[in-house]
Amino acid sequence: MLLSRDYVGYMAGEVVKRLLAAKMIEAPSPATLAQRVRAAMQDEISVEDRLNEKVREILTKHADEMRRTGVEYQEMFKKVKGELARQGKLILR
Repeated sequence: MLLSRDYVGYMAGEVVKRLLAAKMIEAPSPATLAQRVRAAMQDEISVEDRLNEKVREILTKHADEMRRTGVEYQEMFKKVKGELARQGKLILR
């Protein structure tokens, strides 16, 4: 994750504060709304972390085969990650 969890919390609070100030939204509890926005933002930015973990699991299962064929780990990591992202219709940064 490129952003710290504290910064994500700050951004969520600012988003809610600015939307309320601009009267674009109404919320009975801005603090609760900010927590929900923070959770959604953290979930979204952790998508790539979860994808990377999935790729590592796949490559670990095929480590012997990769060694036998001489495939480089980084090259295969990129290919598998790209394929999983395409299958999951994910947009990566």
